[in-house]
Amino acid sequence: MSTFVLVPGAWHGGWVFDPVTPFLESSGHTVHALTLTGLRPDDDAATVASANLDTHADDVLALLDRTGITDATLVGHSYGGLVIAAAADRAGGRVSRVVHLDAYVPDDGDSCWSSTSEAYRQAFVAGAVDTGYSVRPPERDGRDARRRPHPLASLLQTVRLTGEFAKVPRREFVYCSGWEGTPFTDLRNRLEADPEWQVHVLPTGHNAMYEDPKAAAKLLND
Repeated sequence: MSTFVLVPGAWHGGWVFDPVTPFLESSGHTVHALTLTGLRPDDDAATVASANLDTHADDVLALLDRTGITDATLVGHSYGGLVIAAAADRAGGRVSRVVHLDAYVPDDGDSCWSSTSEAYRQAFVAGAVDTGYSVRPPERDGRDARRRPHPLASLLQTVRLTGEFAKVPRREFVYCSGWEGTPFTDLRNRLEADPEWQVHVLPTGHNAMYEDPKAAAKLLND
């Protein structure tokens, strides 16, 4: 059985994986769904303002330390793909599988800002005008009241990868094909040509965890 660490994308918390978790647990897996620093309901403005990509990678590593996990499957959705890449690179071999669920797969020096589309960059700028340090959730991505403003620094900071991420034995990318404006098409094409990556396709919108949790869980179970 596997131990899953589920990392949400921007504006969301661990709750976004609630529809998938019961399917994984019923198969005997252990599941930890993280809410990253700055996205928790009780986080104050100073916490949000200071949170960056390193902070979020450290959230994952702290969970591994706290629970003694030595054979983790990290699943990152959207922005969470950068988080799991950074965490896996620093985990000292404690990650055996990464699954980028319609998520960014960075090279060293990439950021969410540099990896995403111009439309999302414009949304980041527009969403940050209120505070200058956090980005409002875009209306087009849904209206779940649990969404929180996302720390701007985490979207801008470049990831530092030493090469350890590339040594994770099993690396997978899930392309959700059923939504317009996806920034992941070129990434899918690149990874399909890379023998070190396994690429899957789900015919859902970006939030496959909500739209088809059974199919998403089945893919993670495979």
